[in-house]
This record gives sequence, C-alpha cells and structure tokens, in this order.
Amino acid sequence: MPHDDMVRVVYTKYDGSAHRDYPARRFDSDDLGVWVGVTRGTPSVYHGRPSVEQIPFVLLIPHHAWWTGMFNPQPRTSEVYCDITTPARWEGDTVHIIDLDLDVVRRRETGLVELRDEDEFEDHRVGFGYPDYLVDEARAAASRLLVALGDGSEPFAGQYHKYLQQVAQQ
Repeated sequence: MPHDDMVRVVYTKYDGSAHRDYPARRFDSDDLGVWVGVTRGTPSVYHGRPSVEQIPFVLLIPHHAWWTGMFNPQPRTSEVYCDITTPARWEGDTVHIIDLDLDVVRRRETGLVELRDEDEFEDHRVGFGYPDYLVDEARAAASRLLVALGDGSEPFAGQYHKYLQQVAQQ
C-alpha cells in the first residue's frame, strides 16, 4: 500500500445525519488498524458544518473495534480522544463510521481518563432507537478504553508519536 494514499473519513450519527467528514493521509496499516493523519488547514465538516482543521491530528481506525482513536498535539488539552463508534466500514478509499456519542478522553496535563457525553448517548439511544446489542457494544468498548488509556498499553502509550510528528511538520 503506497505511503501517501489519501482516504476520506466520514462520520455520521446513527440516524444518518452528517457529523464529521475530511480527507486524511494514510500512513500505515498494522495489527491495530489503519493510521491516518490530518494536517492543519485541511478543509472538513465538523458537526455537519464546513470547517477547517486548526490543529493537526492522527486517527487510528481499528480493523474491527467499536471505537476510533484521535491523537492530538499541544495545545489540545486532550492527548487522546476516542469516539465510541460502530466498526469502520470501508468502501474503496472512503471509511464510513457511525459515531455513538460516548467518548473516552485522556487529558494531557493530568493523565486523567474520563468518559464523556453519557447524556447525549442516552438521548440518542432513545431518540434514534439504538438496538440493545449496539448499546451493549458501545458501553463495553467505553469500559475497555477507560482501562486501556490509563494502563500504558498500545496504541495509547506512544506508538502514535511517530505519526503525530509527520502531521505536525506539514
């Protein structure tokens, strides 16, 4: 796989509404998933609205997991930001991901790992009619990530730094 392939990352909500959409450079694919990077100035869609990325980041799209991992440089206060999602579905160079509201975040300064947006998850669980299996998978993924972001295991320990350096320099 060429080092500089571009992919399109498309996040929607469970009801199909637009959430995030942006081009990213494919860095690598390994046993953890597909690593992509987004540079400063990249045109994007954020919460369904046109935007431009102000801070570069690296995204890990796991092969079969119920989350994606965003790795951020300073000045972002979140060093690692994991969205709980459905497993990624690839169509050519486009990856489709359904955001399931819950987020697990590790703060840069304190190392604190926290679960976020439980209220939004509950609202959408009812409003969008999340099936029971999806609720169970989302909560199980969040529980695993709450441990993994704090225990020094990869991909959250430091493997992402080599990719972060590449997007920060561009």
